[in-house]
Amino acid sequence: MERKIRVLVAKAGLDGHDRGAKVVAAALRDAGMEVIYTGLRQTPEMIVNAAIQEDVDAIGVSLLSGAHMTIIPKIMNLIKENEVDDILVFGGGIIPDADIAKLKEIGVGELFTPGASTVDIVEFLKNWVEKNPRY
Repeated sequence: MERKIRVLVAKAGLDGHDRGAKVVAAALRDAGMEVIYTGLRQTPEMIVNAAIQEDVDAIGVSLLSGAHMTIIPKIMNLIKENEVDDILVFGGGIIPDADIAKLKEIGVGELFTPGASTVDIVEFLKNWVEKNPRY
């Protein structure tokens, strides 16, 4: 039996809009992945701790508040501090192209902006996990 891909979907910071995160979580579940949704207003520490406890392959962060250049780097630092660099961090939301480039430079796998296809998100995750197996 093939191991399912495990993904933690998180709404970070004070952003209270979670429709996109729920749509992505549902698409990942429909694609056969195990999804843990953290709910609203999570801190970077809460997100990384949950990811470690749940032994996930990836963390998907949804941000619409404009705090992506604060929150995502903090998540990346916590991933390194906790020596779980094999967990993929990807995200989505309203993120300018220049910031997307900077976030990818620090190790974020991909960032999906409004209008991104859930099929593309699913394929990205499947391909990444296939190329970077944890077990």
